[in-house]
Formats: sequence, structure tokens, C-alpha cells
Amino acid sequence: MRIISGLFKGKLINYLKNTNTRPLKDSVKENIFNILHHSKLINTKIEHSNILDLYSGIGSFGIECISRGANKVTFVEQDNRALDVLKKNLVKLSILDKAEIINGKVKNILENYLKKKYNIFFIDPPFADSTFINNLNLIKKKKLYFSNHIVIIHRERGINDDFKNLLKVTNEKKYGRSKIIFGLFS
Repeated sequence: MRIISGLFKGKLINYLKNTNTRPLKDSVKENIFNILHHSKLINTKIEHSNILDLYSGIGSFGIECISRGANKVTFVEQDNRALDVLKKNLVKLSILDKAEIINGKVKNILENYLKKKYNIFFIDPPFADSTFINNLNLIKKKKLYFSNHIVIIHRERGINDDFKNLLKVTNEKKYGRSKIIFGLFS
């Protein structure tokens, strides 16, 4: 896996080869950032933003954000092996000061720990997990977002989640097995 652009462009990051984590493919990640950068439907910019990377795995999305000028990324991950790889990647790039790493279940973290606001939310739950919608509801209920924000969700192409009364979907793109949904809390 590589960093696509910014300060660390071309640098390789470590990743896990197991069935518990599903790394975001470079081509899908590149398309997400192209949409963030060029879409007229999205007013949120990466530079100087606070990012919440839920189900972060090895942190490839959040690390890419730091490379592109994000202020701070909060990584939330439950899997200890993925967290070890994430920490090694952050140390390797000397960017621990731009990161907050939280180990635990997303629901518990949202309910009991997070209080600050974010500009960009990247939510990449396991494809079989549909409880992430409850976590979106928690973010909305606690108002953990600035008025200028964007929610990016990575799902399996064939899954149809119901975001009614929760998100205003502004864009949806399909790449192979993946589907990327962009939206705003309504």
C-alpha cells in the first residue's frame, strides 16, 4: 500500500493480510480523494480539518489525510493487530503528533469518549456489519460535526443501507466490489 499524494507521496505503509481487516484499495482511495478535492457538491477540504476515521484498520485513509494537510486524525479500531500496524505506520512517518489512536468498540467510544467536533468522517465497517448506522445516529445525536462536514462510508456494492432521516446522500460511486457513499447529516 502506498500514500498517493501530499507530503508522504509514494511512501509505502504496512498492512495486514488476514480475513478480519479489508484494506482500502489504492485505486478506491485515490477516487475518494479526487471527489473530495474536485466535487462541487462537497465544501469540506482536507487541509486543516479534523478527521474521525472509524473502523480505521491500519489507518490508510487517515494517514493519507495527514499527508494532505489534515490538522488531526482520530483513529478508532478494535482489532489489536491492526492497531499495532497503524502505530508502526505513524511512527515510521513521524506523525504520531497528528494522530489520536483509540482502541475499542466504536459504539463505546462514541458514547463515552468522543466529545470534539470533526469535519470529515470516514466510516469503513466490516461489510457484514449493519450496526454502524446506530453509530451514525450517535454522531448525529451528540452533534460531533461542524456545519461544514462530510461523511464518507465504504460499503459492499450490493448492500443497500437505509440513511433516511440521518444522512443526505450527495454522491455514490461504485468501484468493483466497493461502494463509496458521500453524505451530510440532515
